[in-house]
Amino acid sequence: MAAIFLVGARAAGKTTVGLELARLLDCAFVDTDRHLRERLGRSVAEVVSAEGWPGFRARESAVLREVAALHAQGGAVIATGGGMVLDPENRRFMRAQGTVFYLAAPAEALARRLARDPLAEQRPSLTGLGIAEEMQLVLDERRPLYEDAAHHILDATAEPAIVCVEALRLLGRN
Repeated sequence: MAAIFLVGARAAGKTTVGLELARLLDCAFVDTDRHLRERLGRSVAEVVSAEGWPGFRARESAVLREVAALHAQGGAVIATGGGMVLDPENRRFMRAQGTVFYLAAPAEALARRLARDPLAEQRPSLTGLGIAEEMQLVLDERRPLYEDAAHHILDATAEPAIVCVEALRLLGRN
């Protein structure tokens, strides 16, 4: 099985959907942000503080390739960080290595989820704005990149089980 990459903004449900999809496909699940944190022993905020966003983005790209290589034979569902699509090489790499699903949700829904998320403080603000304003700004910037990366777009406002059923249908695994 080729890799399945999940892209989308923070709080789109990439980890939640990814875990369930991997269970249904009986394959590995990897969250690139979690993999990076475990590998470095530092949070995203600590990496950004020490190396800046460019340093974090370089590490994030390296982890994407590392994780894909580790699971090249058995396949995996790989949830990527929200900014993974900023690098055009990452978008090309994911499209070439497997199937890319964009978990799309409106900024208001993402902001509501982030407001409830107790781990939101682990990722520093990108803009210094409030959650709702930041999500709208970031989504406006990144939506075309998510769409460019994706083979398929899924409605991330649906229940995770429904999102997985649609992903399986699109993969021809229903």
